[in-house]
Amino acid sequence: MKCFPFYNGEKRESPKPSSTLSSYTDREARSCASEIIDASDSSIGSNRPPQFPEKFSDLRVFTFLELKQATRNFSMTAKLGEGGFGSVYKGIIRNPEDPTNRIVAVKQLNTRGLQGHKEWVTEVNVLGIVEHPNLVKLVGYCAEDHDRGIHRLLVYEFMPNGSVEDHLSSRSLSPLSWDMRLKIALDAACGLAYLHEEMSFQQIIFRDFKSSNILLDDQWNAKLSDFGLARLGPSDGRTHISTQIVGTLGYAAPEYVQTGRLRAKSDIWSYGVFLYELITGRRPLDHSRPRNEQKLLEWIKPYLSDPKKFQLVVDHRLPKQRQVLKSAHRLSLLANRCLSRRPKARPSMSEVREVVREIIETSTGIRVPPQIPLISS
Repeated sequence: MKCFPFYNGEKRESPKPSSTLSSYTDREARSCASEIIDASDSSIGSNRPPQFPEKFSDLRVFTFLELKQATRNFSMTAKLGEGGFGSVYKGIIRNPEDPTNRIVAVKQLNTRGLQGHKEWVTEVNVLGIVEHPNLVKLVGYCAEDHDRGIHRLLVYEFMPNGSVEDHLSSRSLSPLSWDMRLKIALDAACGLAYLHEEMSFQQIIFRDFKSSNILLDDQWNAKLSDFGLARLGPSDGRTHISTQIVGTLGYAAPEYVQTGRLRAKSDIWSYGVFLYELITGRRPLDHSRPRNEQKLLEWIKPYLSDPKKFQLVVDHRLPKQRQVLKSAHRLSLLANRCLSRRPKARPSMSEVREVVREIIETSTGIRVPPQIPLISS
C-alpha cells in the first residue's frame, strides 16, 4: 500500500526542477541545525520550520562510491524493494581494519522530485536524534552534489525478516503466530510511546504508521521505519499542527483527512487499524476482495458485538484456541478505543502499551516487565 498525498480541491504544485536540490549541501544535511522540512507544510517559504536539537555525532557520512561498492553497483540482485522515495538495496560495508563486515540496507533517493529530498532530510533529522530499541537505527547517509549527479542515500541497520505486512500477507509462507503478533503490537506501541511521550524536547508524530513500515530484525523484534513524513508535534499549548494531508489510505485518521489538523492521536488511530490487521490478517483496504469486504473497518463491525461471530474475523491461519480468541477479543476492544471518532477519547500510547502488556501476560502466563521510559537526551 503506497504512501501518497490526499487532495481536497487544492491545486497541486508542479515539481520544481532538480537543480533546486543541489542547493542542499552535505554540510547542511548533517548540521545540528538542519531544519525538519516537510513538503506538505504550507508555511514553507514564509515561516522557519521547526528544528531538531543536535545529536548527529554517531552518524557516518558515506561516499557514493562506498555505497555503490557495498551494493555491487546497485545490483538488481541486491534490491530489496522500492517506493515513492526510491529503491532500497542490501549492502555490505567492508572495513579493512575490522574482519567483520556489516550488512546494511541502503535507500537511494529518486532525485527527480523535490518531495523525496525533503523526506530524506526529515529522516536524517529524525533518526539522527532518536534512539530506541523499537526504532530502526540510521547508520549514516550520503549527500553528494557534483557534475555527475545528485546523490542522496540513507544507510540503515539491516532488518532480515522483512516487514510485518509481508508476514501478514495471504501469500506469506511464514504467517505470524498469535504470540508473535502480540509481541509486535507491544514493540510498535513502545516505539510510538517513545516518540509521543518520552522525547526530551518535543513529541514527534510519525504520520505514516502502517504494517509495511514495521520491520523485523533477526530476533523478530519489531521496529518502526521510514520517518520521511514525521513531524514535530504541537507546542506552546497548541492542540494540533495544520499541514497538507499526506499518508496512506486506510490508516489515516478521519479528522486529519478532513481538516489537515495533525496530532499524536492521529497516530493512535493508525495503530488501532494495525491491531485489526494483526487480528484478521487482512489489509485495511483490499480491492481484491468482494465489495462488502474491501474496507477492513467496515467489514469487521457486525462481528464485534457477538463473541460467537467474532471468531469468524480472526485470521483463519491462527488456531481457534480459547485463549487466542479471548486475547484477540481484548485486543479488539483496545483497537476500538484507538479508533474513537473523538481524538480526545483515544488513549495515550503509554496507556496502550500497558494494556497490550497486560493482554500478553494474561494470554501467555509470562510476566512482561513494565516498560521503563527511555527519555531521549
